Amino acid sequence: MADSSADAAGKTGNRIRKLRFEHGEMTQEALAQAVGITRQTVIALEAERYAPSLDLAMKLAELFGVGVEEVFFRRGPDGTPVTKIPRK
Repeated sequence: MADSSADAAGKTGNRIRKLRFEHGEMTQEALAQAVGITRQTVIALEAERYAPSLDLAMKLAELFGVGVEEVFFRRGPDGTPVTKIPRK
């Protein structure tokens, strides 16, 4: 079941599934092997049930040829992706 907006607020989101498909429809298994994790971990990442270590986040970004911020993002109070965090 998907998170409601209230549950998703402040949570880390990702674009892993989108990036897999933009990179030749890479399978979850192929992604897992490329970065040294299990397919189950890929599933948990895509479902936003698991937040990766910084090392894994960097490996994923490197594999896709993008910055970490293009793979992962924070959700705002309404559950939508936040592109910039306001400074106080």
